[in-house]
Amino acid sequence: MNIDSEHLVKTEDPTDTRPILIVPYMWIGDFVRGHTVVRVLKQRWPNRPIDLLVTSLCAPLVDYMPGVRSGIAWDLPRSRLAVARQWGLARQLRAGNYGTALVLPRTWKSALAPTLAGIPERVGFVGEARFGLINRWRWGEKALPRFIDKNAALALPEGAPLPPEWPVPQLNVPAGETDRWRQANGLGAAPAVALAPGSVGASKRWTYYPEAARLLAERGLDVWVVGGPGEKTLAAEIAAAGGSHVHDLTGSDLRNGILAMAAANVAISNDSGLMHIAAALGTPTMGIFGPTSPYHWAPLNGLAATVQTKTVVPCQPCHRPVCTMNDHRCMRDIPASDVVATTVRVLTAAGLRVAH
Repeated sequence: MNIDSEHLVKTEDPTDTRPILIVPYMWIGDFVRGHTVVRVLKQRWPNRPIDLLVTSLCAPLVDYMPGVRSGIAWDLPRSRLAVARQWGLARQLRAGNYGTALVLPRTWKSALAPTLAGIPERVGFVGEARFGLINRWRWGEKALPRFIDKNAALALPEGAPLPPEWPVPQLNVPAGETDRWRQANGLGAAPAVALAPGSVGASKRWTYYPEAARLLAERGLDVWVVGGPGEKTLAAEIAAAGGSHVHDLTGSDLRNGILAMAAANVAISNDSGLMHIAAALGTPTMGIFGPTSPYHWAPLNGLAATVQTKTVVPCQPCHRPVCTMNDHRCMRDIPASDVVATTVRVLTAAGLRVAH
C-alpha cells in the first residue's frame, strides 16, 4: 500500500531550495493523512524544505513526521475571521520566504494568511470565491473519489493523473522514547492493547469497550485507555470493568497518545484520529467502523483488521454526529467477544502468546 520504491512523480529542478508551506486540515486524523502530501512533494522537489501550519493540539505530530522541517503553531478561532491574528500569522510566514503554499482546505479563511504574506505561488481548489487569494487554481475536486485524493492531487503537477497508490503517512518514534515513556508511566514491559474509545461524534463510538477490556484483562493483557479529556468518564468506566490491568492514559497532551500508540502491541480504535496515528506508526491497528465507510476513511497504511457489523442497516453510510435512526445498531451489533477474538489472532500472528 505504498510507493516507496517507485518514482511515480517526476523529480523537478533539484537546485530549487525555496521552502514550501502546507496549510492542512487540522482534525487529527486528517492532519496525519496530510503526511502523504509531504511525501509526494518530497518526490517532486527533494531539496525544498517543507513546513506545516499546525494548531497547538496537532503540533506534537510534526516532531515524528519524516520530511517535515518544522511546524508553525498558530491557533485561529473557528467561528470568526480574526483579521489581526491573520496579519500576525502573515508576518511570521513572510519571514519564511516561502515560494509555494499548498492550501488544502477549500475555504477563504485558510488562504488569507499566505496571501497577506505575499507567498508568490498559492495552490488550491476552486471554492468560496477565493479570487486573488489562490493564484494557481485546480479544478475537478468533486470528481476525486476520496479525501486523500483531493489533498494529494494538489502536490502533483497540474493535470497529472492520480497514481494507483499514494505513499502512506508515516510517524517515526524512536524506541528509546517509548521505553522512557513506559517507565515514566509505570507500565512495565507486559504486552499491551491500546483502546481508543473516543471519536468526533458519538455515532462513531463502539458500545462495548468496558466489556472488551474485561475480556482482554482476563487473558493477562494490559489495557491502556487512550484519548483526550472528553474520554475521562468513559476511561473510568472501562477501568472499573477491567480491574488492575487497565490504565487510564487519557489527557490533554496528544504526545502522550502518540507514544501510547507507538508502545502498544495492538490498538483498537473507532474511526478517529488515534486510529490514523496508530496505523501511521506501524502498530497493528483494528478499526471499528459502523456508520462510516472504511473505503473512504480507513488509513492508507492498512489495518490489521477492519471490524464491521454483519447487520444490514439501511441508513449506512451516515455522517450524523449522533445516531437518530435504528438505535445505533451499526455499532451495538458488534459484540465484544468478536473484537477480542480478532485481537488475540492479531497478537498471535505477531508472535505473542495470549492466554485463552
